[in-house]
Amino acid sequence: MMLDKTNLKEEYSNLYDDASTEEEAIRRFADMVSVLRRTCPWDMEQTHESLRRGLIEESYEVIEAINRKNDENLKEELGDVLLQIVFHADLAKEEKKFDLTDVVNYTCEKMINRHPHVFSTGTAKTVDKVLEKWENIKSEEHGNITHTERLKDVPKSLPALIRSEKVQKRAADVGFDWDTIEPAIDKVREELEEFCEARRDNDRESMIDEFGDLLFSVVNVSRFAKIDSEEALNLATEKFIKRFSMLEDAAKESGRDLKDMTLDEMDALWNEIKSKRAYY
Repeated sequence: MMLDKTNLKEEYSNLYDDASTEEEAIRRFADMVSVLRRTCPWDMEQTHESLRRGLIEESYEVIEAINRKNDENLKEELGDVLLQIVFHADLAKEEKKFDLTDVVNYTCEKMINRHPHVFSTGTAKTVDKVLEKWENIKSEEHGNITHTERLKDVPKSLPALIRSEKVQKRAADVGFDWDTIEPAIDKVREELEEFCEARRDNDRESMIDEFGDLLFSVVNVSRFAKIDSEEALNLATEKFIKRFSMLEDAAKESGRDLKDMTLDEMDALWNEIKSKRAYY
């Protein structure tokens, strides 16, 4: 049913002024989403499914704000993620499945249960012990009986590098792992050779299969080296963009356009840039 906008300010007076407490702010936010769901044509049409991409994009924008150390932007982007959460809760409330209160209470109970060293008699003196207890309790909550089920429990919707690292860590929990990084590095060499062999055979299906194995083995090396593979790849991409920008600037200084240069010419200039700008 459409909301009578003539009575909107009277019914939802809390929407028009800044809240002074966290409780009032959350109430204002929830009421605002509820009004949007009943009055805005776009908001009225949304579903859990239609909002999936938005939640992913907003989450990555939070990460971008953190990486840029931009507090003002971080405040904005966290609000956008919060909007997604409250919106999904409001949809579920309309479907009489759960509401925002249920979401918050469920999460509070989950956090209390997963921190027995804080809220109960358990102890955990190191970060590793905290994480170990966390994973064990989480596994019990999800009813995972077998080790394979724990691997399957890692969400498929995660970025591929992050998901593969999580799967590897859970396999390592039961001892399915090398003792040192050297065999992991050897595995990268082995998978690269198998990919090259598939390429020589012009076997497209095997190339895809072996390339996946190669990436998986590289992530395993990053795990042993305690390197965030997702972050490392992003840094490499940023480094490439910086060098490419310098390449284009150098070409312009010589009165040339990149598209008019040969690959050998661009490669020579690229190597010159690398030698002069080692920090890039």
